[in-house]
Amino acid sequence: MYKYDKIDQQIIDERVAQYRDQTERFLAGEIPDDEFQQLRLRNGLYVQRLAPMLRIAIPYGMLSSAQLRKLAHLSRHYDKGYGHFTTRQNLQLNWPLLSEVPDILEELASVEMHAIQTSGSCIRNITTDQYAGAAADELEDPRPWAEIIRQWSTMHPEFNWLPRKFKIAVSGATGDRAAIEVHDIGIRIIEKDGVRGFEVLAGGGLGRTPVVGKVINPFLPREHLLTYLEAALRVYNRHGRRDNKYKARIKILVRAMTAEVFSKRVDEEWQTIINGPGTLTEAEIERSGRFFTRLAYKQLENEDPAAKMIAGDAGFKTWLRNNVKEHQVPGYAICNISLKATAIAPGDATDEQMDFIADLADRYSFGELRVTHEQNLTLADVAQSDVYALWQELVEMDLAAPNLGLLTDMICCPGGDFCSLANAKSIPVAESIQRRFDDLDYLHDLGNIDLNISGCMNACGHHHVGNIGILGVDKKGAEFYQVSIGGSALNDSSIGQILGPSFAQREVPDVVEKLVDLYVDKRADGESFLDTFNRLGVQIYKDAVYS
Repeated sequence: MYKYDKIDQQIIDERVAQYRDQTERFLAGEIPDDEFQQLRLRNGLYVQRLAPMLRIAIPYGMLSSAQLRKLAHLSRHYDKGYGHFTTRQNLQLNWPLLSEVPDILEELASVEMHAIQTSGSCIRNITTDQYAGAAADELEDPRPWAEIIRQWSTMHPEFNWLPRKFKIAVSGATGDRAAIEVHDIGIRIIEKDGVRGFEVLAGGGLGRTPVVGKVINPFLPREHLLTYLEAALRVYNRHGRRDNKYKARIKILVRAMTAEVFSKRVDEEWQTIINGPGTLTEAEIERSGRFFTRLAYKQLENEDPAAKMIAGDAGFKTWLRNNVKEHQVPGYAICNISLKATAIAPGDATDEQMDFIADLADRYSFGELRVTHEQNLTLADVAQSDVYALWQELVEMDLAAPNLGLLTDMICCPGGDFCSLANAKSIPVAESIQRRFDDLDYLHDLGNIDLNISGCMNACGHHHVGNIGILGVDKKGAEFYQVSIGGSALNDSSIGQILGPSFAQREVPDVVEKLVDLYVDKRADGESFLDTFNRLGVQIYKDAVYS
């Protein structure tokens, strides 16, 4: 993983000192609220319903065990003993004191972490595949490219005051696990005639106007990655709406211009800088790549991790089948830790759990781990011979839920329990669904079903791209929930179709059960929930729910 040099550390240390001075002057009444708002947002600090919220950057989801221990320490000493992992592979602290945030940032800097540009109208945390560098279906490791973009975009003076927030994701595998088609810009590593390059999409996004991005460059040579991004950001910065924040995202601009015209404008701008200082040299590409070279893998043969299991541990086989994925190196496996315990907010981890998982990373996965888009954690480099021992330790800490990708492995934003923007609570809805579908055998029979919950139209829970999506809405001062079906954030992404009128909170588990029952009744052999929906269409689901 990437290691700071002296310049990196100096930038972060100076930023901490700068923000400490800004905070002290604000608390002394020397900086007005509206001015301080932009200063705190650029350092990841929001004002939520009950307390400030600090969003800590985890670039492309990579953490060392030392960094995770620091996050555990911060949650213990400055918060309420837990943190919330997000769909953008970051961590949020929900209860820090405003006066102590500079201390938190100083401690983060001591382990090469920060909260810069995790909020505000700027380029946010760069995300990528949680299995990058380990996935069996990977064409090329996308992390070096994500790191190049991160360094270029951090405190970029031209793009620090964009019309709205801007999100970039990179994928290097056959299967898209980075949701690149619903990002402001999505980048897919491809190969054409034996040469590597990028397919570039623009104008994707969720929120009030969910849109799947369009291809604006079918093959971008890799040395021009930054110059092309610069051209695209310039066109957006110049033409994006600033008079209406609901129409300020790049997706609105691309749709208004059309993807073809937007692409033409970007190409015109690009020609003015195509061979300028932003052109990547082979030396720079190799420099970034050196931080992500193959780990010190042993020469192992593939083996069945179940061969070591003790009789009676049938639960291990279920966890192995569901939570463990194929690794590109023989003898290794990718092991996922579900953070979806019933009655706990999806994505939450306690300080004790974080310390424990950091110890596991040291023992089993080269001291590294990943944060996933689904709000889980991954040990990506576990020897197959150690998988059973790892599972036994997870069982002891009640972290061995074998539900990865199943209905109860839901994405869920903090909702009205924390967020001042939310129309309705998300966490109680998640809990009620988890309690309704608590039969693991039944869940495994259903197979993969993505269920996503958002507390408002900002769509932090990605409800638009859930196979089943749930959105909290305000109905004359009461909390109700709109349900959609048929969304997907994978290859060939799709936006879910709204079923109809919203439901009271108590009705939501019944609605989900009706949708699932219809799937079970109508599915063909081996057909997924999404495949069945695409074959049948939405009307039969509407009839089942509202009849």
